[in-house]
Amino acid sequence: MRIVAAYLLAAVGGKNPPSKDDVNKILDSVGVKADSEKLDKLFAELSGKDLDELIKAGTEKLSAVPSGGGGGGGGGGGGAAAGGAAAAAAPEPEPEPE
Repeated sequence: MRIVAAYLLAAVGGKNPPSKDDVNKILDSVGVKADSEKLDKLFAELSGKDLDELIKAGTEKLSAVPSGGGGGGGGGGGGAAAGGAAAAAAPEPEPEPE
């Protein structure tokens, strides 16, 4: 994943397409040594492909993945008791005579 991130950083930085040396420089700058086998595999997979098209295709695939949801939304009920008591103590306005 680090190699992919470094590749994308190099591409965003204007290196299109990035070289292995560009990716290694980015990784070296943060103290990470790239595995040459993984680096070679990434470059073989991306060779001749448009990065923007790959990202677009990946985004479309991710949109089809069910993301669950519905598990949150439990908090926020604590302040109601204090606010409710203040509202109950306030007198209701009297209707104006006609």
